[in-house]
Amino acid sequence: MMMVAPAVVVLGQNSVPLARKIITVLPGAKLYGLAGRTWEVDVSFTNFGETLRELFAGGTPIIGICAAGILIRTLAPLISDKRQEPPLLAVAEDGSVVVPLLGGLNGVNDLARRIAEVLEVKPAITTTGDIRFRTALLSPPPGYHLANPDDAKKFISDLLAGARVKLWGTAPWLSNSQLPIDAEGELTIQVTESLVKPTANCLVYHPQTVAIAITHPCVTVDSIQQFLTDAQLAPASVAAVVAPLTIAASPAIQAIAATYNVPTRFFTPSQLESLLTQGYSLAEAIALTATGNGQLISPPSPSSPPSHIAAISPQPIDPNTIGQPRGRLAIIGTGPGGAKWMSPEVKEILTSATDLVGYKTYLNLVGSLADGKQRHESDNREEIARAMMALDLAATGRYVAVVSSGDPGIYAMAAAVFEVLDYHHKPEWDSIDIYVAPGISAMQAAAATIGAPLGHDFCAISLSDILKPWSIIEQRIAAAAQADFVIAFYNPVSRDRTWQLTEARNILLRYRKPSTPVVLAKNVTRPGQTVKVITLEELAADSADMRTVILIGSTQTRTIERSDGSISVYTPRRYE
Repeated sequence: MMMVAPAVVVLGQNSVPLARKIITVLPGAKLYGLAGRTWEVDVSFTNFGETLRELFAGGTPIIGICAAGILIRTLAPLISDKRQEPPLLAVAEDGSVVVPLLGGLNGVNDLARRIAEVLEVKPAITTTGDIRFRTALLSPPPGYHLANPDDAKKFISDLLAGARVKLWGTAPWLSNSQLPIDAEGELTIQVTESLVKPTANCLVYHPQTVAIAITHPCVTVDSIQQFLTDAQLAPASVAAVVAPLTIAASPAIQAIAATYNVPTRFFTPSQLESLLTQGYSLAEAIALTATGNGQLISPPSPSSPPSHIAAISPQPIDPNTIGQPRGRLAIIGTGPGGAKWMSPEVKEILTSATDLVGYKTYLNLVGSLADGKQRHESDNREEIARAMMALDLAATGRYVAVVSSGDPGIYAMAAAVFEVLDYHHKPEWDSIDIYVAPGISAMQAAAATIGAPLGHDFCAISLSDILKPWSIIEQRIAAAAQADFVIAFYNPVSRDRTWQLTEARNILLRYRKPSTPVVLAKNVTRPGQTVKVITLEELAADSADMRTVILIGSTQTRTIERSDGSISVYTPRRYE
């Protein structure tokens, strides 16, 4: 079973370094910090109680760097079912103590040990069975599932009272413990992939040793469930769904994996070549490769060649060590620059991604969220090459984030990626899960700093003639001006392009009054931000650079001089 990534919750900035240290041993964990008292956290919250209760109710393990009493009092109304409650731990602010509080059936003690190890302290574990037997029967380690937890309480009580236990099957975490193991014991622990009927005096653990190999995208959840039933295999023993990379995008495969709450892993032809040349079918080759030449289990009436098959490994399978995951490519927008303008979704993607691809300036805007990632920097004009590299990386099973500032779909990398998919298609790219995560655009940020100049119909035009001829740009400026749109000019001036902005102004003056308000917004939300309002007749080549967004008012756009001397600009929603 895959555990939900934990939340590490802090109430002050002094606890952030300790939280970051803890997160190094908790893949996918997020740092939650109290707004106004913490910064550079993954999630900022304002209400401690609501946030904690929401995480707990959603099954998220919680590590609070605070007093244990605060956590207990906050969550007391939700504590009702120890089988369902997620792990809850308190860590002293100086890192000297790690206290598991709740979640004994869901791995809290193991989580406490992992945290204590990185902090170089001893976890304050109080569970009697765990202390005496040096193992937690109610909370087996990853790779094992307890089939009959209802019987465990009396079973452990009997052990503590002096009963002895015989062990059927192989599990090092049990044989290396301090359990009173005796071949003549009155109690039994059975470790098996097979479906068996547990009894009160027998705890049954299913090791995750089964890999289900699928070679056809039309295999259904029902057919796999029937296959496991016919083979008398416990669903809890399924460790992974494996398949050739060519069908990684199949919704059926994702549905089967979701049914058994296991990951999918995929194999390339080169990884299977040796077994295929020996005469094994594709399904057999995948199953054997995933399990280290394990025991093949075929359906009662397999097709030829079989569309699905299973294999049993001699030990629990770690899916991270076999094949590759389905590659993921997220094209994200970080907003105009400041961290507070970055969406929670984008922050989550940056936290989970393995690789970041982008223009160096934009990658630097990510800040600490880039820590531990592979950075792939390139020149700002190499968009097509950058998109191809990102797709190639994702095809190898990496989680790649292509980073743009602003919104990735507005004069940014989303269009470049889809252009490459359209014109430079490679079969291996079909396996990639591609997603676009929006960001606040530069024109939205610029408008927000001055009022509401985009309050009515507007359009955006890039003045760069690198990718399109100036004749088209002229046509669009004239058409937008004649239609009375507010216009956002992107890429207005560069070192090599200095005349286009002046020419754009001249076109606009044919349709707009010289007094039309113009907003010049430079480095919005970044160091050196400047925002000022001029008139259209004052607009000149030296008014802007490539870091400036220019908003040209319509005939309806108005300015307001505030009592404090500031100026606001807005475009009313109704025409007089």
